[in-house]
Amino acid sequence: MDKSKKCYKCIKYTLFVCCYFFWVSGAVLIAVGVYAKIAKEGGVVDSLTADPALLLISIGSLMFIITFFGCFGALRNGVLLLKLFLGILVAIILLQIAAAVLGFLFSDLVLDRTEQLMRKGIVRYREDMDLENLIDFVQKKFQCCGVDSYKDWSNNVYFNCSEKNPSLERCGVPFSCCIWHRNESVLNTMCGYEVHSLEEASAEKIIYTTGCLETIVWWGKRNLHLIGGMAVGLLGLEIFMSSLAGAQMSRIKRKQQNSPKVY
Repeated sequence: MDKSKKCYKCIKYTLFVCCYFFWVSGAVLIAVGVYAKIAKEGGVVDSLTADPALLLISIGSLMFIITFFGCFGALRNGVLLLKLFLGILVAIILLQIAAAVLGFLFSDLVLDRTEQLMRKGIVRYREDMDLENLIDFVQKKFQCCGVDSYKDWSNNVYFNCSEKNPSLERCGVPFSCCIWHRNESVLNTMCGYEVHSLEEASAEKIIYTTGCLETIVWWGKRNLHLIGGMAVGLLGLEIFMSSLAGAQMSRIKRKQQNSPKVY
């Protein structure tokens, strides 16, 4: 009996700790997303797929609600809360598996959709601070520029070469496209100016000319084991937590059945 109680307590508090970790993480994501949304200087991007702040708030809210059920269901032995937690978690696991299978079967469609979103991001660059920072981070991290090439930046009103364009950045690209040399102590944010007026061979000496879509796909293929391992690890953790929830519910039901009935 003592061994059974110890096992039950182990299941209960392990589930609580796991849920609590994700619950706090969800709260942090919501706080960061809300802060980023408020701190924007009149942001105009309000679509979930284009606004990193909204994406953080949405993911954080989902994590917070689901793990709330798990936390308090585990702590208070609440069968209803545990059922909600288990049901939602199983649905998420199935959706993740379905998304992985569909992504593999329709990889070309996924790439096309990704390309559309990236091109939309280029057009809206400068309109949203978070989106601008995200694009700059990607271009610096992967040492790329644009979607297919640096010439994609001509689709942005600030960088196109139209004679009617009054912007100082006319015919240029963002500074995040520039090749940064280690011996440079100060980053030249104007290094991408007028690169569209140069021959590609000359532009290659100043900026990265390879598109980010190709670079990210290549990086993904090169790090497939790492990405796959992380995905399997997350899936394994979700299955582990759902198993704990199921085991605790089973134990609570057995205890309720064995308890003496009062008439």
